[in-house]
Amino acid sequence: MRFSEDKLATLLCSDHVKRPIHIWAPKDPKAVILAIHGGMAHAGDYVTPALYFKEHGIATVSFDMCGHDGKKRVDIPGFGSFLDDMALFLKWVKSSYPGLPIFVMGHSMGALIATHLELGRFAKDRDIKGLILSSPYYVNAIKVPQILQTFSRSLAKLFPKMKVPLEHLTHLLTHDAAITARHLADERDNIRATEVSFRFAASLMAAQEELPATFDKWTHPVFAVVAGDDKLADAQGAKALFDTIPQDLLQYHHYPDNYHENFNELNRNQIFADILGWMGKHLPA
Repeated sequence: MRFSEDKLATLLCSDHVKRPIHIWAPKDPKAVILAIHGGMAHAGDYVTPALYFKEHGIATVSFDMCGHDGKKRVDIPGFGSFLDDMALFLKWVKSSYPGLPIFVMGHSMGALIATHLELGRFAKDRDIKGLILSSPYYVNAIKVPQILQTFSRSLAKLFPKMKVPLEHLTHLLTHDAAITARHLADERDNIRATEVSFRFAASLMAAQEELPATFDKWTHPVFAVVAGDDKLADAQGAKALFDTIPQDLLQYHHYPDNYHENFNELNRNQIFADILGWMGKHLPA
């Protein structure tokens, strides 16, 4: 298996498509991480943190989401598809790892999805012990021509699958050259997308705009990792939103020199160690 998984499974999603679940797991895990990948990415991107947490007795599971099925251009019916599929995935996790504490991990768009779940469907779930969010895509930092921003919703309605003209930023995701090379290989093999549709972009914008009105409804502990030199997600926008949740629930970490992918950055082992210590505080005795 390409990303050092221990095994693969499948998830029957809300659109009746079966999508691959990537599983990294020790023999007798003490907890499980439900990981949500970022936009234009795939579940295999979690290989780096998954192998770390596997060594410490924690399983990681993630699936290739709607619109990211080995396609060059990401397109989705709407943001609700992500939420519907994640509700199904949570059921799969509980069935596959009965009784284990669950931590929801999300990076970039995955953190945006995880946040909507936290403020809605997952809010009262006692099996979930906390959220781990990296570079949450709450506010866009990608340079987009003003005319496209102004007419993005109209274009999404008129030409939903049309390509959004974006700069190629793969070289600005991590300072780790080996992981950048892996990303580029994934792009060449159509495992990692290089384009997005107007409908996809408009769906994320709408999801971002909904957050400020509901962010104070946070209920679970959260470990937030924000990159300071992020060219995709605005760090100040994320900090402003995190400032509005009950601060006793929040552990906030800011790394000024990190690019977007904290879990693939050169300082990742320190980040993972901090997350592991935080998780230990929220595991049952």
